[in-house]
Amino acid sequence: MGYLSPMTSSDQRQGTGAPSLTGQEPLFIVLNTGSGRGDAQVLQDTIRGILDEAGRRYTLMPVDDPTHLTETAQDAVKRAQDEKGVVIAAGGDGTLNAVAATVLGKGVPFGILPQGTFNYFGRAYGISQETDVALRGFLQGHIEPVRVGQLNGRLFLVNASLGLYPTLLEDREAYKQRFGRSRLVALWSGVVTLLRAPRQLRLQLEEKGGVRDLRTPTLVVGNNKLQLEHVGIESEDLERDRLVAMTVKPVGTLALYGLLMRGLFSRLGEAEHVISFGFQRMTVRIRGRHRVKVAMDGEISWMNTPLEFKVAEEKLPLVVPADPQYLDRS
Repeated sequence: MGYLSPMTSSDQRQGTGAPSLTGQEPLFIVLNTGSGRGDAQVLQDTIRGILDEAGRRYTLMPVDDPTHLTETAQDAVKRAQDEKGVVIAAGGDGTLNAVAATVLGKGVPFGILPQGTFNYFGRAYGISQETDVALRGFLQGHIEPVRVGQLNGRLFLVNASLGLYPTLLEDREAYKQRFGRSRLVALWSGVVTLLRAPRQLRLQLEEKGGVRDLRTPTLVVGNNKLQLEHVGIESEDLERDRLVAMTVKPVGTLALYGLLMRGLFSRLGEAEHVISFGFQRMTVRIRGRHRVKVAMDGEISWMNTPLEFKVAEEKLPLVVPADPQYLDRS
């Protein structure tokens, strides 16, 4: 049951022919109110004010305990299936990821009200971080089938990584807890993290083109054109429905600082130590490791090896704004 039933299986695979919304669908909005931000009530009041004014039926489904996020999302999907509605996620990257993972393959449209620091996923599809702008854009929006990645069966919207990159994210979150959420704080935490000599991983990467062995401090798999462009990595493979792997040859701390600066100036792809390539499916084995710490859309967890990265077979039916004035590429 759901809005995707009028589409042919070919349309779903190619991401074309998505049906139009009627503008009368009930909305089931999953909000993460336990993320530590102090404006949860303001967010809810903003949503109520806009939807009441628009005369839309909606149900706010706040989640105070993040461990109940998936359960609440499942309830939202079930109600959306029964009432031919739309599921909307309001929160940071982790919230969007968790709700999207629950929506994928269930045949209901998906909307987002992003609250994260960088909002790469939303901005790539013209969805503003300003709640009122994003919600008004949603009300005038249409469905666009969107490619997502998977790591050992778990969804990621922006990127998934192992090695140094998850450590950078952990340290960045600790600094944000102490000094607030800003891009300057994120940059400074990265500088401090690189003072510690990163461990080198011995990886074996197996894909359709063959097998390669390498030593590297990190491996990042990207699924977001905007983020890749910001660090200076070619993103044409995304247009061919592929993911982009990025890794670094073994280098010292000084060279890592140089790579950090290149990334800030969108020139990472020019660095001789950086390797990047596109793929649809790749298996990663790590010598001496049966479990490894990974980051998926900023959320840290442990995962058994080997790791399998791939493009998800199904598309995510994302509601994107029709009016280009909402597009945010800055």
